[in-house]
Amino acid sequence: MTSKQRAYLKGLANGLDPIFQVGKSSLTPELTDAIGEAFHKNELIKVAVLKNCDDDPKLIADMVSGRTHSQVVQVIGKKIVLYKPNRDNPRIILPQ
Repeated sequence: MTSKQRAYLKGLANGLDPIFQVGKSSLTPELTDAIGEAFHKNELIKVAVLKNCDDDPKLIADMVSGRTHSQVVQVIGKKIVLYKPNRDNPRIILPQ
């Protein structure tokens, strides 16, 4: 992903609300599966890491992206933005 594409996705994610929250039990297999399933409906997902989670948000982002085969767009504070294009019906067209 180029920096131009990443900047475009950051702009789109700015208005999104987090649809998942990582709590004190950290990253569970059920949460990972739910995030993976959400990529069937949304290509861009925002995840919030709660204050009671002791793990580093960057580490959580890397683990989720590896398990769901998505890309980390950004990690700011305790917010993670992930992108996974829909191969059959892409909704977000990235700039070249």
